[in-house]
Order: sequence, then C-alpha cells, then structure tokens
Amino acid sequence: MSKLSDNLTVARAAVRLALSPTRADEQALKEELRRAGVAGAAADIGGPFLASIPLAIERAIVSAKREGVIRDEHPHVGAVAGAAREALAQVATRATGFDVGGKIGVARSGEHLAVAAFFGVGLIHLDDVAVAVAHRAVPK
Repeated sequence: MSKLSDNLTVARAAVRLALSPTRADEQALKEELRRAGVAGAAADIGGPFLASIPLAIERAIVSAKREGVIRDEHPHVGAVAGAAREALAQVATRATGFDVGGKIGVARSGEHLAVAAFFGVGLIHLDDVAVAVAHRAVPK
C-alpha cells in the first residue's frame, strides 16, 4: 500500500468487514485482508440504538484486541473507542428511537485504523439502512 492510500484502504476494509453477511464470509475476508497486510475484526450489534452504543463500542474494542488488530494500550483502545463512537454518531439521526441490527468492523494497517458500522434500522416493517466509517491514527 502506498502511504497516501493507506487510510482509504483501511476504511474500505472496515466497511467490507461490517458488510460481511456471515461468520464464514467474515473469516474468509479477514484472511484475505491479513495477506494484504491489513488486520481486521468484526462484531454483531443489535437492539435499541441508544442502549446499543456503549455495547457497540465495547464489542469493537474487545474484538479488535482478540483479533490482534490493536494492542491493549491506551492509545490503541482509545482510537477504537473514538472511531466507533464517531461512526455511531454519524448514523444517530437516522437510528435514534429505533432498533438496529448489524455489524461493526475494525481494520488497521500501520498507523491507520478505521471503524465502520452497518445497520438495518427499523420499526416493525419500516426498515432503513445506515452505514458509517471513521478513521483514527494509532502508533505502530
């Protein structure tokens, strides 16, 4: 990856992870990304949107640590938490007051880290879709 495109590559990877429909697809994608030099993780999220925010941030951190995307260090954990919070804030106007179901994806290469959220937003049969991505820089 060239230095100018690392942030875009990592953001695309996070979005692809969030969009992965099955665990098998997610695992295959993580392996493909790993071969390309990008570490990735994902976690399922669901429930009332506002109540899901802390859980989504926690799951992003836990999955990123478990998959080796980040180290258990303050700057790394803070970067995932901040990017996850920002991505969730981007979809808040669409999702507040509704139930959501979907996935949060985390990707990292070098100093670039991105978190993406992909949700179905709905109430009974009035479904909508929301997607967001946020980027942070982390120390190598």
